[in-house]
Order: sequence, then structure tokens, then C-alpha cells
Amino acid sequence: MAKLTTDDRRGLSMSDFAIPERAPGSGSYPIPDRTHAADALARSSGKPEEGRVRAAVCRRYKDLPECQG
Repeated sequence: MAKLTTDDRRGLSMSDFAIPERAPGSGSYPIPDRTHAADALARSSGKPEEGRVRAAVCRRYKDLPECQG
């Protein structure tokens, strides 16, 4: 996974975050590519926002293994 610097994160569009109202701050889960999307799923696992993150990731990356079934 490519490192996402603070400047890079600030430069992302709102649609590149699973929880855009928190963007670009902590807990917004950037999902600009498949690697970051899979990481967002792993990091949100077991947290209250897990469902929202999974929905956002699976809308964008329907073919991820975590989104199948």
C-alpha cells in the first residue's frame, strides 16, 4: 500500500472517504484505491462504524473478496 501523506489525504475528494463528514480527519477511512479500501474494512472491524465503512467500500469496489456473498 502506498503511504498516504497528510497532504495527500487533504487533497482527496470527499468521495474518497468511507465517512466523508469526518474527512480528512481521524476516523474518516480513506478509500482512494483497493488497498486502502481493504485496510479500511480491517480497521473498522468491530467498531460502530463498520457497517457504514463496509457499505461505502462495497459500493465502490464490488469485486473485493470481502464484498462477495
